[in-house]
Amino acid sequence: METRVPHVSEEENQDPGAAPYGNFVNYYTFNPPENRLSLIPGTLLENIGLGSERVVILDVGCNSGVKGLQILISASGSDFSKREVHLLGFDLDQDLILRAQNSNPFTQNIQFIPLDITDAAESQAVLESYLGRFGCPRFQLCTCFAVTMWVHLNHGDAAFFFFFFRIGFFFWFFLLEAQPWKCYRSAARRLRKLGRSDFDHFKTLEIRGDMAAHAREHLEKQCSMDLVQSFGNTAWDRSLLLFKRR
Repeated sequence: METRVPHVSEEENQDPGAAPYGNFVNYYTFNPPENRLSLIPGTLLENIGLGSERVVILDVGCNSGVKGLQILISASGSDFSKREVHLLGFDLDQDLILRAQNSNPFTQNIQFIPLDITDAAESQAVLESYLGRFGCPRFQLCTCFAVTMWVHLNHGDAAFFFFFFRIGFFFWFFLLEAQPWKCYRSAARRLRKLGRSDFDHFKTLEIRGDMAAHAREHLEKQCSMDLVQSFGNTAWDRSLLLFKRR
């Protein structure tokens, strides 16, 4: 069944915590991609052993595609003759995906699609189909910036952990930015300020506190991954963590 996410208007987005699914139409005006990507070395692919081979990247929660485009340019050095890099970005919000598609100058190397990762059957079919085009069993790298909180708030504790299990099946390396607990409180407060219903699970969540630590523990103990490197914290105090499948 198709999930139609209510799009958040420009007026509502003046408050950066107002989007119930994180689907801000002007997200990169108040949190530019450089806030994260400046912490990540330009030699990341070489550092993890992906220097010259074909690289297929997954960008989870791509919003309007700006971050995905910068990731692709950084990974390829804008010279696709030296390194074949492909990126698939997806987001729940079909309007944001349309914006990403319309502003994409690299249609041969990057694709943006509407997809809900919490729909296990559909996401598995779509991601396996994309990988099949390149004969790859998994994406070499998956980026997931500021997504986990929205899964957690809208679907609960079990979905928070299942998200990592579900998405973890599809990659070798995982670059994660998990929002801290203070972001949960801010998102709930700002949603109430707009007169909207509270998040269904906010008051009953038992997984609280250091969310990056919870994610790391689950990834290491339950998802067969190891922490490779921490790139430090963004200006918004969010950890950037790189994991590798064992």
